[in-house]
Amino acid sequence: MNLTLSEEQEMLKSMAHDFLVDKFPKTAIKEIEASESGYSPELWKEMAGLGWMGLSLPDKFGGSGMSFLDLAFLLEEMGRAATPGPFFSSVVLGGMTILDAGSDAQKDKYLPGIASGESIFTFALSEPNGLYDAEGVTLKADEDKGGYTLNGTKLFVPFANIAGHMIVVARTGMGANPEDGITLFIVDGKAQGLSATELKTIANDKLCEVVFKQVKVPAENVLGEVGKGWSIAKKAMCRAAAGKCCEMAGAMQAALDMTVAYAKDRKQFDKPIGSFQVIQHYCADMATDVDGIKLSAYKAAWSVSEGIPCDEDVAVAKAWAGQASQRILALAHQIHGAIGVTIDHDLQYYTRRAKGLEVSFGDIDFCKEVIASQMGL
Repeated sequence: MNLTLSEEQEMLKSMAHDFLVDKFPKTAIKEIEASESGYSPELWKEMAGLGWMGLSLPDKFGGSGMSFLDLAFLLEEMGRAATPGPFFSSVVLGGMTILDAGSDAQKDKYLPGIASGESIFTFALSEPNGLYDAEGVTLKADEDKGGYTLNGTKLFVPFANIAGHMIVVARTGMGANPEDGITLFIVDGKAQGLSATELKTIANDKLCEVVFKQVKVPAENVLGEVGKGWSIAKKAMCRAAAGKCCEMAGAMQAALDMTVAYAKDRKQFDKPIGSFQVIQHYCADMATDVDGIKLSAYKAAWSVSEGIPCDEDVAVAKAWAGQASQRILALAHQIHGAIGVTIDHDLQYYTRRAKGLEVSFGDIDFCKEVIASQMGL
C-alpha cells in the first residue's frame, strides 16, 4: 500500500477542506443540527455541483469514476469539518450498494439521481435487538401477489426522515445458517405503511426508527438475489465502517489542532500552558493516537477500494478509532478545562460525533470479536 497521496487526491482534499471551512462554520452547523431536515438543501446542491455525490460512481451514471479510496479522503475532510447531512447515507450506503448489486435497470434508474444529488438514499439494517450480524435481521418480507410485504422495525436509520428511498435488509426465509434467507429491497421512503420517527441522539445526526406495517414492495425492487443478500449487506457494512474510520480521522485531527492552538494561547503563571511538560506530553499522546487512526483507516479504505478481503483491516481500524478517540478527547477536554465542556465551544461537536461514530457499523467489542475470529480463535 502506497501511503503517498496522488496529485488528484491532494487536490481533492485541499478543495474539500477550503469549501467545508467556508460553507460550514460552526454557527451554520448549529443551525443545521437544529433544523427538522438535518441538512441544508442549498449547500447540498453546491456539493452536488462539485461532483461529490458521484465521485465514486461510473461516468455513465453521471459520476467521476474515482475509487472508494479517493472518496475516503473526502470523508476525512467532512469529519474534520463536522459536516452534517445525508452524504454518507446516500452515497456510501445507498449509491455504492446499488453499484455493487443492482441490476442494469436499477443502476440506470437510481444512480444518476444519487450522482446529481436529486435523490437521497439511506440503508436500514439495525434492529431493536442491537446485533450487527445476520442473526439480528428479523424484519419479515413475505411473498405477496408478485411482490413482497414488509413488517417489522429498523432502528438508527440515518436520515430516513428525508430519504426518498431506503435499502432495507429483510428476512425472506430461514436456512441452516442465519445468513441464509436474507434479501435486500429498495423501498420508497414514502410508501404506505412506512413511518419514520427521529430519535434523540447525542450527535444530533438524524437517526430514525422506521416501522414497516404491511409495506408493499414490487419484485423488481429486490436488490441482488432473493435469500442471498447477506453478502451484499456485509460488504456495505464493511465499506461503511471503513468510511466512518476516515471521518473519525478527520474529526480527531480537528480536536488535536484546536487543542494545540489552545495550549499555545492559554496562559498560566505568565506563560503558555503548552510550555509545561505535562501538556506537551498530553498533546504528543494525542498526536500519536491521531496518526494511528489515520494509518489504520487508510489501510482499511485501501483494502475496500482494492476489493481484497478486508474484514480484519476494517475491524482493526474501527476498534482502534473507537478506543483512541476516547483517549484523544479525554486529553483534549483536560487541556481545555471548563471552557471545553461548554456548548458554545467547538470541541463539543467532535466529542458528540465521536460517540456516535464509535458504535456505528460495529462497536469496539464487535470489532474485537471479528479480529479474534480472523486469528482463528
